[in-house]
Amino acid sequence: MTSQSLTDEERQQIGARIAALETEHQDLDDVIARLAEHPNQDQLQLRRLKKRKLVLKDSISSLKILLVPDIPA
Repeated sequence: MTSQSLTDEERQQIGARIAALETEHQDLDDVIARLAEHPNQDQLQLRRLKKRKLVLKDSISSLKILLVPDIPA
């Protein structure tokens, strides 16, 4: 799917999804920072949260690519 084939409604839906993912990403960042302050925290939980944060970042990047218009070479 290229950005030229997206309708305005689809662009809005993708934009809303990006906003939701960015909010979740920021929330996870805050949680990770708070957990990292305590050295006796469960390291497995911390790693899982960091992995989820990376997955969110990748999803955000993929969705943003859909919104960028194709540039002819």
